[in-house]
Formats: sequence, structure tokens, C-alpha cells
Amino acid sequence: MKLTSEYFKKNAKQALNNPVLQSALEQLKSGLVAQRAKSIQYLPEFDALRDSAVQIKNHTLENLDYYLQQFENQVIKNGGHVHWALNAEEACQQVTDILQKANAKFITKNKSMVTEEINLNTTLEQAGFDIVETDLGEYIIQQRDEPPSHIVLPAIHLIIQQIAETFYQKHLHLAKDRHLTEPQELLDEARVILRDKFFAANVGITGANCLIAESGTAVIVTNEGNADLTQTLAKIHIVVTSIEKVVPTFEDAMHVIRLLGRSATGQEITAYTTFASGPKHADDLDGPEQFHVILLDNGRSKMLGGHFQDMLRCIRCGACLNHCPIYDAIGGQAYGSMYSGPMGAVLTPSLFGIQHSKDLPNASTFCGRCEAVCPMRIPLPKMMRYYRDEEFQQHLSSTRSRLALKIWAYLAKKPKLYRKIMSLAMGFLHLCGKKSGRLRHFPFLKPWTAFRDFPAPAGKTFQTLWQQRQKDQSYE
Repeated sequence: MKLTSEYFKKNAKQALNNPVLQSALEQLKSGLVAQRAKSIQYLPEFDALRDSAVQIKNHTLENLDYYLQQFENQVIKNGGHVHWALNAEEACQQVTDILQKANAKFITKNKSMVTEEINLNTTLEQAGFDIVETDLGEYIIQQRDEPPSHIVLPAIHLIIQQIAETFYQKHLHLAKDRHLTEPQELLDEARVILRDKFFAANVGITGANCLIAESGTAVIVTNEGNADLTQTLAKIHIVVTSIEKVVPTFEDAMHVIRLLGRSATGQEITAYTTFASGPKHADDLDGPEQFHVILLDNGRSKMLGGHFQDMLRCIRCGACLNHCPIYDAIGGQAYGSMYSGPMGAVLTPSLFGIQHSKDLPNASTFCGRCEAVCPMRIPLPKMMRYYRDEEFQQHLSSTRSRLALKIWAYLAKKPKLYRKIMSLAMGFLHLCGKKSGRLRHFPFLKPWTAFRDFPAPAGKTFQTLWQQRQKDQSYE
């Protein structure tokens, strides 16, 4: 997916004015947030689990080379193959080489943010391969030729009528007068379509939620079972994942998974937790004949030991997106990146450079909810603040914003002048909004007042009111 951060503000404005999208995003407010809160009520040790998970991931990142080597050795011992990819181009080429060598024609694929990151589908389609997404949400947006809007629920920006219309347009071999008004009807139709795809596939491509170093195992969690069919029915299973997904032991992996389901969808555990440790054995009834793991760097090793190493603890649960008031208002596609919300505001510039995504770290109110709910306690506001500083230092911010900061900095160094100007400004804004109690259609404030409740100031600054209160108390 091509990054379009220069259009973020335009995309955000369009999203705010899109009533269908706003209706779809209501699901976050009434669904995932409440489900997460309910699930952790039944797990008193949730915060202790978070602390332990942070220690596990920090230890692994500090010894990443050791555990990656251990993982590779175990995969080879199990009869599999490990491929190292420095960047997206290398990863896509490695997948293409495997497919061409196997003379593969049709590929099924499980939901994977890493393959979105490297734009794998487009590369394979251009090389002449037929590939289908098997996660229901990913299948829907693939039919619509759209990027995902959420790292867990890729089609959450759509309502049922849009999905039905897509199926009518794409499934032309089915009866035109069939009913597609209920979620179950849509699900049943997709199941019938995809069932044939699973049996026809030569190769299955998946991502991985965890990589277990001690056994060379890739762990995948789903709620639909599509990952199991993708990796079991095809003759070749390719795992495309990133280097920070490795953990030392099975126990460590299950520790992460206990946090993942609760943080993502409010489940104690996802419906399917699948372990893949290599190709099938001679006496196995099913399973792939070949097992390949492609380990992608793509900028992650540069994050080690720096300001953004903590970001590598992310387990892609989406909790920060679900609780973010910015994401809640505009959805994921406005970000112009496969990684959206607070985690995307940090990970996108870390992987692709702040010059390509300068607006994303500014897409935050710094309310702190993202850090509060993150199961890996990633200090997202702190890292976004660092990128804001980088944006300023590299002169990537607008001339108007830089001028405003310089004026504020000048006034902040002169307290008396600052208080005088602020007092005059508050009085003026109070008069402008005195009649309605709100500031509307005010110059320079329209981007705020068009979509936010912006009460008019009381007329006096806090310091003025405090001084007056202290003076009144002295007379009592």
C-alpha cells in the first residue's frame, strides 16, 4: 500500500463527513472497548501479566540475534527452510521464487499485516499468480480493492449493505435474487466461495503472531479457522513474518496469547490457536510438504537500541486503535498506511521515515488512553512526541505552525506580556461566543468547531480568576 501521508488531513476531513463510515465506526464505541473491559474483570492478574510480558519481550529484543538463530536452527532441524529478507523487495522476491520453483498457480492467504506492509498481493498478481484472501474481512476488502482499516478487523469501516453490494457485483455466478440482508447470509456465501479455493490452492501463505525459538514453531491465532485450512491443505506453507515476533519458549508465547485475545476482541482466547513446526512427516495424514519461513527486517533492526525499541513489543492487538478518539472519528484508511491509529503513528514513520508520514504523530490528543490499554505498556504518546520534535527539527512542519510555535516560545519567555495577551485573547473569544456559549465559524478555528464541541472561554484566564479568588479570601 502506497503511503499517502500528505493527504492525511484531506482524508480525515472526508472521513468526518462520511455518514456511512461514521455509522460503521460506532461499533468500536459499543463493541470492542466494552468487551475488553469486561474480559479483564475476570482476570485479576491482568496487569501482572502485562508486566511479565514486557519483561519477556524486552529480554528477547535485547538478545534478538540469539533467539532468531535458535529459531532458524530448529526450523531446519524440523525439515523447514528459513529465508532472511532485509526489505520488502527481498521478501516479495523470495516468495515469488518459491512459487515459481513449485510451478504454483493458485495461492490462498491468511490475514497478515506484514504482507500488507510489503505489498505482497500486488507483487504476486503482477507476476501472474492468482491469490485470494481467506480471512472474511480481508476477502471483502480484496473484492473491493481497498486497504484494511484496522489491524484486527480489516473491514470494520463497512456496513452490511456495502458488503452485500460487493458480493452481488463479484459473485456473478450466483442467483441475482438471493437474499443478502443478514450477516449469516453473507457469511454462508463467503464460506461456500472460499471452501473451493482452499482445495484448489497449491500454496498457502500466512503470517505469524508469535515465533517460538525453542521449537521453530509459528503460532497463528484466528476466529475463523481459515489459517488452519490455508496451511494444511496446500502442498507448500509459507510464513511471512517479521523478526520481532520471536519469543524464547512455548510458555512465553502462551503468555502473550493470554493478553492478545482479551486486548483485541475481549475474548479469553481466540477460537483457533494453531502451531506450525514444519512440513508433514511421512506418517501424517495431512499437512504441507514444504515449510518456509521468511523473516523480514524492513527497518526493524534500526529501531533496536533507540528511541523506538519499545514499539517492537507490539503484538498487533489493536487496543490502542479501539480506544483512540482520533481513530474513532476517522477510521484507519485516512492514515494512508497499513498501520493506523496510535501504533501506526509510531510504527509507520519508524519503518518508512518521518518525511513520508509527518502528519501521523500529530493525529493524537495525547489523552493517554492508548498507553493505558496497551497490553505491552508501549509509551506511544512519548514516542509520538519525539516524532513531533523530529518533524520540527527537519523543517517538515508547515510554515504557519512553525511561526505559531516561535511566537508562543517568544511570549512564554516573557510572563508578563504572555499573561496580558492571553487575558485580552480570552476576553475577545468570550465576547465572540457569549450569545451561544460556543465558538462557531471563527477564523482559524473552523477545523475544530466543525466537528468538535468548542465552548467559549469564561472571559478571564485561570491565573486571573485564581488571583481574584485569593484576593477575595484575604478580605474574609
